[in-house]
Amino acid sequence: MLSVLDIFKIGIGPSSSHTVGPMRAARRFLVEAREAGALDQAERFHVELHGSLALTGIGHGSDRAVIMGLMGFEPEATDPDDAARAVAEARAEGRLTLFGRTDAVAFDERRDIELRGDIIPTLHPNGMRLRLLDGEGATTFEQTYYSVGGGFIASSRQLETPAEDDLIVQAKKGPKPFASAAELMAFCQEDDLDVASVVLANEDAMRPRAETLAGLDAIWAAMLACVERGLSTEGELPGGLRVRRRAPKLYRSLLETPLANDREQLFDWLNVFAMAVNEENAAGGRVVTAPTNGAAGIIPSIIMHYCRDDGAPQIDRIRTFLLTAGGVGMLYKMRASISGAEMGCQGEVGVACSMAAAGLAAVWGGGPRQVERAAEIAMEHNLGLTCDPVGGLVQIPCIERNAIGAVKAANAARLALRSGDDAKVSLDQVIETMRQTGLDMSTKYKETSEGGLAVNVVEC
Repeated sequence: MLSVLDIFKIGIGPSSSHTVGPMRAARRFLVEAREAGALDQAERFHVELHGSLALTGIGHGSDRAVIMGLMGFEPEATDPDDAARAVAEARAEGRLTLFGRTDAVAFDERRDIELRGDIIPTLHPNGMRLRLLDGEGATTFEQTYYSVGGGFIASSRQLETPAEDDLIVQAKKGPKPFASAAELMAFCQEDDLDVASVVLANEDAMRPRAETLAGLDAIWAAMLACVERGLSTEGELPGGLRVRRRAPKLYRSLLETPLANDREQLFDWLNVFAMAVNEENAAGGRVVTAPTNGAAGIIPSIIMHYCRDDGAPQIDRIRTFLLTAGGVGMLYKMRASISGAEMGCQGEVGVACSMAAAGLAAVWGGGPRQVERAAEIAMEHNLGLTCDPVGGLVQIPCIERNAIGAVKAANAARLALRSGDDAKVSLDQVIETMRQTGLDMSTKYKETSEGGLAVNVVEC
């Protein structure tokens, strides 16, 4: 079953689909190779990154992620500094110890990792083909994976399976099975429950409740640590655009002017928290997919501002927020996609904004229908949002876009709670509209850096 702890995952930046996904796929490849008895005899390996993974692979760190995965690093447990040192050492020595082996194989990055932007996979834009080779260069083991957004990976077989036989069927196995907003609302109405309670009931079928709550608390702790690092770390972001971190300076100015206009400061606080997270993400730091790395700042920003009293976190509010937001995120994952390469940024920042609006509406005391409406309003005004990162880096417009998304989420929740019950557009309708819009969108505007800002802004 799809879990809220799948939607929120701890990983490293700068991209869940281009960094976390390839790292997981590379490690999984070697696990499967060992199970097939093909690992110990390998003399070399070869990796091809296809489609969007190749076109923005360098800026998104896909090449480094593959190396990390082949060495056995896992996104959830990786210290970014340790991983960076290991990658630098492998590059310098021309040797790499494959996960599951004690001896190293020769490593020539230009030969062994190819960026094949000319190959656009039909199953998903983020494809990668991995092979093990013997001493004669013959392939002894081969697999193809796809990084499908939010750190999720899939094999060809999984993507060739119709959705009705995959995530949606899995969702229907829970005690309160929902695969649409309409089904979720029906459970809320029939059992007089809020959204968080329905989601938690399904989580209870997967593990003891104490483990779920501990998992949510760990997610929040990782979000908080990311915000705090982003608020205190100065300097220039890597990648060549010479983008300087702005969150620390803005944070200091807010602390120094506590009596400024509250309405103006509301925007500033949401901005600074969101930017702190996404500057950390752009630097390859430790973040939480929410539901992706590129959109990781929106939900922590809203929680930081609205789920604390006098600076102290209110854990019950935070759990309600994450369960509600996670439930909405699962709907997008099941019925559309959270991949920027598939949907454009509407599938990342748009979904994060929708999730955050739902979570905030719940924390503010909104009923299930108001939660649904908040999620719908937030996505309705993100439809068509493109993904065109300058230089293939998750910096321009990504960092500011998270700040704008946080403000938009708060406004969507506010509108939902102030509106009547005569909603003209349902959440299911807007999710389907996002899916259709993503399918119709030119590939130039879906995380390829082949259109939009990426070609109209001179890199400097």
